[in-house]
Amino acid sequence: MNNSSGRITIDPTICHGKPVIRGMRWPVEVILDMLSAGMSTEEIISDHPELEKEDIQAALNFARLSVSGETIQQENG
Repeated sequence: MNNSSGRITIDPTICHGKPVIRGMRWPVEVILDMLSAGMSTEEIISDHPELEKEDIQAALNFARLSVSGETIQQENG
């Protein structure tokens, strides 16, 4: 499953099916943990250059959709 941005993927064979960034084994929850610890987007990207600003934004949007009760759009393919 991919969300509409294509950046958050859910695959039962990756990280036990947790939502991750682009299938890279970067769980959304880890991104949120770094942000809640006070890291800026720029600091996260500097420490982890495989991540992109859009990945951080997608993680935040995924979290917002998850807690809002809105449906997270799925793509097939």
